[in-house]
Amino acid sequence: QVQLVESGGGAVQAGGSLRLSCAQSGYTYGYYCLGWFRQAPGKEREEVARIDIDGTIKYAYSVKGRITISTDNANPNLYLQMVNLKSAATATYSCATGYSGSHCPGMYDLPHWGQGTQVNLSG
Repeated sequence: QVQLVESGGGAVQAGGSLRLSCAQSGYTYGYYCLGWFRQAPGKEREEVARIDIDGTIKYAYSVKGRITISTDNANPNLYLQMVNLKSAATATYSCATGYSGSHCPGMYDLPHWGQGTQVNLSG
């Protein structure tokens, strides 16, 4: 069992910064196959950033340069540092993880998800 709990969301002004956290507990998959996803009002869920099975970090092109995904040396915990936020960042952000042996599952196949944390932009 893997449990994930997001935190760090809230209201932020346009151009501001925010750091989201994802605390893992239980039987985790280590440092890999971890990702951040978001769903804006009226839109489909999309991938923001992920750490693949080989450690490669992938970012959505629309946020590249303004978002950094990272882990610590604990469970590990997962983080998402966001800077220069725009109104498009308004969404519910969720972390997720999973493992299929040879590769990380795609977004729709990831079995473990957190409850999500809300980010609201103003300006």
